[in-house]
Amino acid sequence: MWTSRTKNAAAFGTVTRFMRRHFTIKSQYDALVIGGGHNGLVAAAYLQRGGLKTAVLERRHVLGGAAVTEEIIPGFRFSRCSYVLSLLRPHIYSDLELKKHGLKVYMRDPHAFTPMLEEGLRGAPPRSLTLGSDVAMNQKEISKFSQKDAEVYPDFVAHLDSLAAAIHPLLDAPPVDIPSATTGSLRKRLAAARTAVPLVKCGLALGTKIPGFYEILTAPIMKILNRWFDSEPLKATLATDGVIGAMTSPSNPGSGYVLLHHVMGELEKEKGAWGYVEGGMGRVSEAIASSARSHGADIFTEKDVDQVLVGSDGAVKGVGLKDGTEIRSKVVLSNATPDVTFRKLTPRTVLSPEFIRAVEQIDYTSAVTKINVAVDSLPNFLAAPTANGKPGPHHQCSIHINCESVDVLETAYKEALNGRPSSRPMVEMTVPSVLDPTLAPPGCHVISLFTQFTPYHIEGKEWTDQDREAYADRVFDWVEQYAPGFKSSVIGRDILVPPDLEKIFGLTGGNIFHGSMPLDQLYLARPLPCLSNYRSPVKGLYLCGSGSHPGGGVMGSPGWNAALAVMADLKHQ
Repeated sequence: MWTSRTKNAAAFGTVTRFMRRHFTIKSQYDALVIGGGHNGLVAAAYLQRGGLKTAVLERRHVLGGAAVTEEIIPGFRFSRCSYVLSLLRPHIYSDLELKKHGLKVYMRDPHAFTPMLEEGLRGAPPRSLTLGSDVAMNQKEISKFSQKDAEVYPDFVAHLDSLAAAIHPLLDAPPVDIPSATTGSLRKRLAAARTAVPLVKCGLALGTKIPGFYEILTAPIMKILNRWFDSEPLKATLATDGVIGAMTSPSNPGSGYVLLHHVMGELEKEKGAWGYVEGGMGRVSEAIASSARSHGADIFTEKDVDQVLVGSDGAVKGVGLKDGTEIRSKVVLSNATPDVTFRKLTPRTVLSPEFIRAVEQIDYTSAVTKINVAVDSLPNFLAAPTANGKPGPHHQCSIHINCESVDVLETAYKEALNGRPSSRPMVEMTVPSVLDPTLAPPGCHVISLFTQFTPYHIEGKEWTDQDREAYADRVFDWVEQYAPGFKSSVIGRDILVPPDLEKIFGLTGGNIFHGSMPLDQLYLARPLPCLSNYRSPVKGLYLCGSGSHPGGGVMGSPGWNAALAVMADLKHQ
């Protein structure tokens, strides 16, 4: 079997080759962005459009950060880390003309498929639950398990949609600037008052729904789901969106917000939709980069920043690369996590001990192991068999394995909490090549297995290659039970446990959101109360990554908001 740990055939994309041929790094810029992930690229695009000569410095050989496409097995192109698109903000999509710059999205409908492990009745296949945009189809599917649940499901979706729509204004604006509103100059107080406008809009839109909004922010998702529904398969399927990417269980407070976070997105004006990007998620990053370059931004790969340079006046003066090169700039925006930004890149001498202690308390706990798989045939599920290797509608979904019971999710979480990878992991399988034939050779497919729960350390020790392979084998054994023949179809696999996600993609702790998303790390407190407006204690140093408001997964908003903060500060200097 081909494994990426022994035979890494990482591809250098066309964009990367173009950048190497045509760009020479300068010694002076108006703005530098550390990290070529999607938020850093968005920030660079808006800064360049605003008249600042901007450069992006990406440490890896390929552009995109976590939203990257890599050919890790010859002929197979994987969205190696992030794998589906939804929360790309519409105004960014429009402003940066991403469609013009090559972004093409394949919409998925239906959206979710949960097969059961059970004996079929009277020769019928095991049951399954499929959900999509068709209300009648959803009700028909849910009625297999509960007629009452089928009747109330549209009301539940409408309830979530109304809450998500109300908080959209908060995604595209910085949190309320309370320090300036209370202690700043008159000019700063007036400016701070304007930052409250999105919050007021949110409150007005919520109206009488404010108690329900407060509940979903603070409650365990199971408290809410139990009030609405009776059937286990439906509750477990919905609960997966309350724990996805998080080291939490459906019974823990705050999991309700994680669910809401994952229904806030939209694609092609369809609310809550998720899709596959043609060519993989790296094409999102490439489209944003193309837009930024079209306005004059310089974008480089294999430029590993060693430190942020700070002058004797305490203000940023540029960055130093690991090869010894120094690049001067008026401002520096970091797309790295707050931990990397302040504990690895910023000189300790310019940060207070109290601030460093606060940064060290940010929670980066990860639950995720990502397994990318190349196969020579589609998985054929017992619950929805297809003939002649042809894809069914369910193959384009997020396929939820080991998700027919909430108790299964709870047990998986508790095992990882005790330092052991789950014996029956929660698995979200996607097969993007069903809709995008550019990703794999004819007749073959790429599969993403987003699995939980796995701890950063296994009972206090580091992961070994043997541990990685044993866990992947366990995941494959479970998939095999739902889709016999899956294991024999595997050509190769790429296993990324939390320490791998940290090392390769710079995700502290392996956390895909650049920091966990409980209530104490959201909005005014993301990543810390003193950092919620993207500005750092060092003059000219800003955060623009997912560790800032509104958090991981909301593509572009942190970069957009950080760029606005930079422009506002420079305007008043």
